[in-house]
Amino acid sequence: MGEMLTTKEVAQFLNVNEKMVYTLIAEKGLPASKVTGKWLFPIALVRQWVETGTENYPEMAQLPPYHGLVLISGSNDLLLEKLIATFNLKHTEHLAMFGLNGSMGGLKALRMNLCHIAASHLVADNKDYNFPFIREEMLQVPAVVNLCRREQGLIVPKGNPQKIEQVKDIAAKKLVMVNRRLGTGTRQLLDRELKKAGVRGETIRGYENCMSRHMDVGLAVLSGKAHVGPGIRAVANQLGLDFVSLNWERFDLLISKERFFDQGIQLFLALLKGKVIQRTAEALGGYDLSMTGKMVYPETDQATEEE
Repeated sequence: MGEMLTTKEVAQFLNVNEKMVYTLIAEKGLPASKVTGKWLFPIALVRQWVETGTENYPEMAQLPPYHGLVLISGSNDLLLEKLIATFNLKHTEHLAMFGLNGSMGGLKALRMNLCHIAASHLVADNKDYNFPFIREEMLQVPAVVNLCRREQGLIVPKGNPQKIEQVKDIAAKKLVMVNRRLGTGTRQLLDRELKKAGVRGETIRGYENCMSRHMDVGLAVLSGKAHVGPGIRAVANQLGLDFVSLNWERFDLLISKERFFDQGIQLFLALLKGKVIQRTAEALGGYDLSMTGKMVYPETDQATEEE
């Protein structure tokens, strides 16, 4: 069927029965969109979803020797954007470039040697950030450096006119939302909270209306196109909106150990201890820099994730 598959066709493609397809959507993040009450599956995203779960994958080609270009891929963040801009202004003989493809996309890009740094904030059931997904996706564990801790939640209009206090209110009050894409840590958090509340996301109006960036979610709420959307407090503060906090999360930079000491990587990491990130975090709000610039290891995660 061209670029979109029906439920029956995607079941045949995955070699599972049709009932299992619905389970994969709800529990495993199988990419899907509901159109006029029927599920449709973008074949390109389904193939990517299958590839992401592949084990025993072959060794990928290596990035070329460092020649001034720092490639960063993964999750969207205002502090990270500021650091990239600062790096490019300060180090004119180098260039940092960012590819926005979500936390899982960044992890995949790092595994395939398409970038030097992956930006990620994926949390497992045991509240261990990033490392469980690293173990599943990569043959070698990369160096992990903390960028920040930041406050995640629901972006709502000024004054919170719908009196939203938790995610179940979105469904209970029959509100319109905007969402983040599959593979992003923010979408992962929202789906986790909806599941805990016993709410099926596809029953909410606008659940399939996915935005690429946190700022896009904030602008949709600001313009009145949606009553609510998942995002970070910093965006709500920037746009003069209100915010319903869900948790504080750890946002890390994952770096291949083979490229960790490349000149551009070290210059970029040096900015984590500079005044620019401190001033920016203070101005934006919703950030905690107590771990910024520190190496992170699996065995220490539990102590840092207590709320």
